[in-house]
Amino acid sequence: MNTAERCAWANGSPAMATYHDTEWGVPSHDDAHLFEMLLLEGAQAGLSWSTILAKRDNYRRALDGFDVARIAEYDQAKLDSLLQDAGIVRNRLKVASTVKNARAFIAVREEFGSFDAYLWQWVGGTPVVNHPSTMGHLPTRTDLSDRISKDLKRRGFTFVGTTIIYAFLEAVGVIDDHLDSCPAKANRPRTRRRAKTSGT
Repeated sequence: MNTAERCAWANGSPAMATYHDTEWGVPSHDDAHLFEMLLLEGAQAGLSWSTILAKRDNYRRALDGFDVARIAEYDQAKLDSLLQDAGIVRNRLKVASTVKNARAFIAVREEFGSFDAYLWQWVGGTPVVNHPSTMGHLPTRTDLSDRISKDLKRRGFTFVGTTIIYAFLEAVGVIDDHLDSCPAKANRPRTRRRAKTSGT
């Protein structure tokens, strides 16, 4: 993809470009992926996405491949070990939130059948496709992210403020915020379908 045409935020590194070109904005219906991105977006709070993306493999290793069932059972000893892991963001509240969010995620899945069903019902199953012409036209929150954030907090999730949730919605394709000039807008990758993954 031409660097000049790609959404400008993605041109900082090859990893960012690959993430933009192959993953960001692709509608995801895979609970395992949705859980991973929810945790990573929460970890990003106060940091840059490039920082978290660079640590993604470390998170995958430290968090048992983002296995929601295993994370939900983490005890204090495991949390203490995570706080010693230099490969991830060693913020006590963020580390504790992984367990809280895993348990809340499982509860949502039990109520709705899948987190996918819960998430996509907010938009009637159809992505919100915006048409920004410049990066300055991209919002950091909307009424939709406000409402989802409020509901997730009510359900026991943490690190799910409206700005975090807006970024999450963009990441998993509920919202398509590729610039109109970006080739990814016209050539969107196919939908990420649910995979049968251990613990999800």
